[in-house]
Amino acid sequence: MAAFLQWRRFVFFDKETVKDPGDAGKGFTLPAGISACDSGRGHIVLGDILSIIWFLTRSMQPTPFQAYKLRVTHLFQLKQHSILVSVGQDEQGINPLVKVWNLDKRDSGNPLCTRIFPAIPGNKPTEVSCLSVHENLNFMAIGFTDGSVVLTKGDITRDRHSKTLTLHEGTSPITGLAFRQSGKTTNLFVATLEKVLCYTLSLKEYPHVELDTHGCALRCTALTDPSQDSQFIVAGDECVYLYQPDERGPCFGFEGQKLLVHWYRGYLLLLTRDCKTPNNREASPSEKQLLTVYDLDNKFIAYSAAFDDVIDVLAEWGSIYILTQDRRLCVLQEKDTQTKLEMLFKKNLFVMAINLAKNQHLDSDGLSEIFRQYGDHLYVKGDHDGAIQQYIRTIGKLEPSYVIRKFLDAQRIHNLTAYLQALHRQSLANADHTTLLLNCYTKLKDSSKLEEFIKTSESEVHFDVEIAIKVLRQAGYYSHAVFLAEKHTHHEWYLKIQLEDLKNYQEALRYIGRLPFEQAESNMKRYGKTLMHHVPEETTQLLKGLCTDYRPSRETPADKESLGHPLGNKANSEEFIAIFVNNPRELRAFLEHMMEVEAQCPQGVYDTLLELRLQDWAHEQDTQEKNSLQEAVLSLLKSENYSTVFDKALVLCQMHNFKEGVLYLYEQGQLYQQIMHYYMQNEEYGKVVEACQRYGEKEACLWEQALGYFARKEEDCKEYITAVLQHIDRNNLMPPLLVVQTLAHNSTATLSVIKDYLINKLQQESEQISEDERKIREYREETTQLRQEIEELRSSAKIFQKTKCSMCNSPLELPSVHFLCSHSFHQHCFESYAESEAECPACAPGNRKVMEMLRAQDQKRDLHEHFHRQLKCSNDGFSVVADYFGRGVFNKLTLITDPPGGKAGAASLDSNLQRDLLIHTKRTV
Repeated sequence: MAAFLQWRRFVFFDKETVKDPGDAGKGFTLPAGISACDSGRGHIVLGDILSIIWFLTRSMQPTPFQAYKLRVTHLFQLKQHSILVSVGQDEQGINPLVKVWNLDKRDSGNPLCTRIFPAIPGNKPTEVSCLSVHENLNFMAIGFTDGSVVLTKGDITRDRHSKTLTLHEGTSPITGLAFRQSGKTTNLFVATLEKVLCYTLSLKEYPHVELDTHGCALRCTALTDPSQDSQFIVAGDECVYLYQPDERGPCFGFEGQKLLVHWYRGYLLLLTRDCKTPNNREASPSEKQLLTVYDLDNKFIAYSAAFDDVIDVLAEWGSIYILTQDRRLCVLQEKDTQTKLEMLFKKNLFVMAINLAKNQHLDSDGLSEIFRQYGDHLYVKGDHDGAIQQYIRTIGKLEPSYVIRKFLDAQRIHNLTAYLQALHRQSLANADHTTLLLNCYTKLKDSSKLEEFIKTSESEVHFDVEIAIKVLRQAGYYSHAVFLAEKHTHHEWYLKIQLEDLKNYQEALRYIGRLPFEQAESNMKRYGKTLMHHVPEETTQLLKGLCTDYRPSRETPADKESLGHPLGNKANSEEFIAIFVNNPRELRAFLEHMMEVEAQCPQGVYDTLLELRLQDWAHEQDTQEKNSLQEAVLSLLKSENYSTVFDKALVLCQMHNFKEGVLYLYEQGQLYQQIMHYYMQNEEYGKVVEACQRYGEKEACLWEQALGYFARKEEDCKEYITAVLQHIDRNNLMPPLLVVQTLAHNSTATLSVIKDYLINKLQQESEQISEDERKIREYREETTQLRQEIEELRSSAKIFQKTKCSMCNSPLELPSVHFLCSHSFHQHCFESYAESEAECPACAPGNRKVMEMLRAQDQKRDLHEHFHRQLKCSNDGFSVVADYFGRGVFNKLTLITDPPGGKAGAASLDSNLQRDLLIHTKRTV
């Protein structure tokens, strides 16, 4: 039970007397003899003892109409419908009548009365004590002084759609009725002078519960609004009780005789007799009555004032109206929320201000400002723990730096930690806040709080993980930093701490092996050298897997992430060679593994492995092992995948003086002169001759170079010179004069060395001279014969004695065609086969061939560059010059042919003779 005397008192309402709108300086006067009051739907309803119902609008303009013939006793205005229910009398001694008025409809200017029925079934003489109507218009309850309650169920505005029954009977007068609707459940609270009951109207047979064994006086009941769970208020002389449909709720000890109870916007209005006056219900009209406005939630009195003979208290238009017997109308207007809060702030009543702001549904900005002021107040008083709790409630509205600056003192680090924790829980912390909080933990050495902060579930992380890792690492909390990095998959930070701070190389390598391919590859490139230096074997093994068919190990924390990537990725093995810079043994194992498992290795793998094997070969002293290494190098050079490599491999072999490799690469590159020069440099005479024999057909100049090489040697090289000369002589590779001039530089090469060569050459030249002389004689005889034929054609007639056609070999018949070449044709055969009328069809192919040869020679004779190039490259320049001389390069030949369209016998004799010369001339090119 709350102690009333302990509640604080405030003046949250302003009292004014309602002025008459016709005379602003004069107070408004109520109608005389008011017997019933109610409000709602934008007006105040008054009923007087003269059976008139008055409607007061906000402008205080009264509108009366005659409702009964005798008097009005009760009024009930519905809040959600323009329906007014009244109880009154039309005749003395007759049961009171209930009338239902529709205020939206008019009948001769007055509200339309939709229903009239007697309040009491039958003719039982009794008076109505209270009236209540459900807002859904389906229930109406009337209480009587004899202790009975009559319930009307159905549409109360129509007779045919409702029925009336006696719900309750008793001996104690009914003092209060109220309907309560909760979902589909409808309850009716009934208060008498002796007890309080609750009926459930939504169930059959209307069961009831007796809530209390004491009641209240008339007009001392009310129903709270739904925000207070629609509780039934019963005001006794000692306490005010609140009831639920099934039990009694809280009670408040408000002393004094209760005359009236009203509920308004969360406030409880109680009208009591002034304690200074005698406790007598039949007091004189001039005694004072005390109207008090209570805030039950916040436990304070919002207003209290004394009035003279209050008739009723009504609420409308956002204000409270008090009707008094002196026909005055007073209004209580609630102050605005900000004014009330300022009044509380002046008295440092911040808790009460907060509660009031929440009840008034103040926005979050307004509440935050109250929390800030409350926090400042507690901070000034030295209550830092309380202040930080209020500042925490401002998070999201108040700038965090405002609070942080107040608690940066080392003595208040606990308060600062609490605020920063709350800031992170609401996900409003930035990187600086995270850094500051972690520094607080480390300063306090509070490992438990630190672990609790960083080991929250991933869905509840309220801080920047990377910043937290940096701060923890800087503070030396490596295990915590590693935990965060692993949990939130910050792989780079995890590896950096493990390698640089904890020196845990095995764990770092194991972690990399669990990462997805892309991240494992990038981290191996970054930390591979460090890992290779400390754990070479394990690192090499991981690199082998990374460059062949990488599959992450199925362990935390990267399981889920790795499953999202395709398996079987391959890294470029060439990119990891630099990691093995100081580990040649591991590098060799890695490269050989890549050669075995990968068909097409990168270029760098072959080059590096070749260099390693050459180094091993060069430094090996054991002959057997050296031969084995030599075979390994050659097998690498001869591998199919390495066949295209030349430049770098050749340089490596030359650097290490690996003879077999150099010669093999020269041969693969068709560098035959280099092979022979290599033998020459090493003075391997037999190899020089052997090289000429092997590659001389592909490059003939090797023999000439070999002869020049041996000619420059002062040693006895007769055997090799003889072998070279035999091949030169056999293939006629050099002119004899050039051979003699070449050997003239060698003092050991005597005439006996080239005697056989010279004799053979002289014999060949003699045979060639004899052959040339024979051909000259033949050409002269042929030329003489041709000249005779030409002369004969010029000087004598040509007799055509052919009897058969040269084309069809049939006997000739006229008409026929004859040519000077002694070919004759039928006219029709000639026309069918001849391509030109001036040319013999039988001789045309031969003539055409000769002409083409002449044209070709004519075209080639202007190719000076080609001539000079052949002359320069040829071993026998005289033959080249003779060939071009025979082609007519050094003279100009002019051909005169018949004009197009000429016929046989129509051209001049010179033209025919020249044509015959072309026909019969045989040229040897």
